[in-house]
Amino acid sequence: MSIDVLTFGCRLNAYESEIMRHEAESAGLDNAILVNTCAVTSEAVRQARQSIRKARRENPGARIIVTGCAAQTESETFAGMDEVDLVIGNTEKLERGSYARVADFGIDASEKVRVNDIMSVRETADHLIDGLEGRARAFVQIQNGCDHRCTFCIIPFGRGNSRSVPMGVIVGQIRRLVENGYREIVLTGVDITSYGTDLPGAPRLGALVRKILKLVPELGRLRLSSIDSIETDDDLIRAIAEEERLMPHFHLSLQAGDDMILKRMKRRHLRADTIRFCDEVRRLRPDVIFGADIIAGFPTETEAMFDNTLSIVDECGLTHLHVFPFSPREGTPAARMPQLARPLVKQRAARLRAKGEKTLARHLASEVGLTRRLLIELNGLGRTEQFTPTEIANGEPGTIVSARITGHSQRRLLAEAA
Repeated sequence: MSIDVLTFGCRLNAYESEIMRHEAESAGLDNAILVNTCAVTSEAVRQARQSIRKARRENPGARIIVTGCAAQTESETFAGMDEVDLVIGNTEKLERGSYARVADFGIDASEKVRVNDIMSVRETADHLIDGLEGRARAFVQIQNGCDHRCTFCIIPFGRGNSRSVPMGVIVGQIRRLVENGYREIVLTGVDITSYGTDLPGAPRLGALVRKILKLVPELGRLRLSSIDSIETDDDLIRAIAEEERLMPHFHLSLQAGDDMILKRMKRRHLRADTIRFCDEVRRLRPDVIFGADIIAGFPTETEAMFDNTLSIVDECGLTHLHVFPFSPREGTPAARMPQLARPLVKQRAARLRAKGEKTLARHLASEVGLTRRLLIELNGLGRTEQFTPTEIANGEPGTIVSARITGHSQRRLLAEAA
């Protein structure tokens, strides 16, 4: 084997894993497994540890290097595993020198942890990649880190403070990816609606979106990853209304639908803010759909508070739900709050997921008979403008085809070429 990368967590990790692979190979590292971990939940950490053990059993001679957010926030946890050869931080994982040092000198058992202070990082390094292996769309990192301190979240301590990539660098990378055949680009980061606050002139996300679409006219489709609706700027709202190439699917960092829980989470929005945002965007872009991250069973959550979260799914017309049962992360304020019983947390998560299944079913049924433009991801599978997975017999991966929606299965649309 040469380099194998195991990736956990978000789209940003997927993007960074490609950089890691490229930098490790360029440094001459071989026979190694790079594990890019996630720290969002304790379950994500457990899964990473389980995969590391499995990787060691199946590859006894490989060097296992662990990195990512969980490695940054709890490096000693992974350093204590006999299966792990080296732990490096979230900054170090993107540096060729980290891998060249291993390739040239091996791993010193006395220096098993190489993790620097992430809060001292002031810039996001410019990394140009030619795309993501095996994907029809490409991800472009525009920002990293987060300046907010939500009470449940450990990620700022894994990623550092918010820092943005300059506009010119982003446009240049997108132009390069489009020239390499990518028809769809996804802008990603930790908190992309905070984009630009640290750059000269403090440009906002809306200005970046409009500049990309203006300067790269060959780009077929532009998407945003998760957004914080309370941070959206006027330019972004105008782009949603006016730019057809900006795809009408927005995934909201919602987390809850009850004002008291939102305050205890230290979120910056209230229930009414989210409802107002969804109503305004739907008025400007009637074909839009929304997804959302929602936490079930946050500490102190009563049944009435949970009902408010259940009901906001309908009030905002949320279609794609990512439901997380609350998982206390050591070192966060929420971990010190009065906890709900785990069976109750799991029950509420199951009720939210059931709600999500119903709203998804309504969306799928409403699409039947319409004509959509599909980006073909794999043979037999594409995505609509609204990011809904669609089965279709025609189309080469990486192409955009017009298709008529003929029906749906439990979670996918069915279509034929229009």
